[in-house]
Amino acid sequence: MKAKLATDSAVKLRRFRKIRNLPFTRFFGVMTGAILAAAGLELFLMPHGIVVGGMTGLSVLFALTAEMKLGLFLFLLNLPLILLERKNIDAPFGLFTVCGLLVFSLGTLVLHPSPALTGDPLPAALLGGLCLGSGLGLALRFGGALDTAGQTVEGLPRKQRQLFPFEGMRLLLNCTILLAAGFHFGFEQAVYSVTAYILAHESMKILLRGIRLQVRVRIQTDRPAEIQERLMLYLNREAVTVQGQSEEKTPGQLECLCHYLELPRLKALVKDGDPDGEVTVEP
Repeated sequence: MKAKLATDSAVKLRRFRKIRNLPFTRFFGVMTGAILAAAGLELFLMPHGIVVGGMTGLSVLFALTAEMKLGLFLFLLNLPLILLERKNIDAPFGLFTVCGLLVFSLGTLVLHPSPALTGDPLPAALLGGLCLGSGLGLALRFGGALDTAGQTVEGLPRKQRQLFPFEGMRLLLNCTILLAAGFHFGFEQAVYSVTAYILAHESMKILLRGIRLQVRVRIQTDRPAEIQERLMLYLNREAVTVQGQSEEKTPGQLECLCHYLELPRLKALVKDGDPDGEVTVEP
């Protein structure tokens, strides 16, 4: 009985993935994400001068400063990055991205005359961040990007990505945008902007990866025995050896399941035991 249920679940999952990967389904998903993100910007964030991160936040900052339409900046700032990365992206992704950006930009232009749905900036930051992040995440899940800053950083050469990691560069860009917004619009607006950014970021992550309490971590280290001992002692987590350390001094590889809230502690323990160790969270 259990085997039959498992087989039925696997068949349904394959059928769902097949439907999700159809061109029409992907196109509809990207367009829905673009409309949702446009509504979050124009109906909640823009009327209150709330700025988020990425190219979207930079576009909002320019639009509010220059008192021009947001849709123009959204398209003009993202399009050059797509052209720069055209060799690193496949044709369907590029096509869905351009179409999504067009709908995203046109959606903000159409919704611009509409009044804000709330007069209080705090609910506007919460609801706007949620709508924007959900729209961006939905578009990415179906194979299109409405904010191309992340794709540009990921497309950098390997050596540059080692010098400037993706998370570090994205954090630097977003902090610069939020600081500029804070200096220009004041401290109170900066607090609302940070709130909207965090909600947008987390809602996008949930749409892309789902809600996972446990994550699988792969550890590459020259001291596998010591790392295993430290994880068991301090976190009560068992790390399984995937690949032992060879005589040619190639690092060993460990695998461990942990709660996502334990990740900072786990990374710190690995770095304390082996400063050259690498921790990778599997998607």
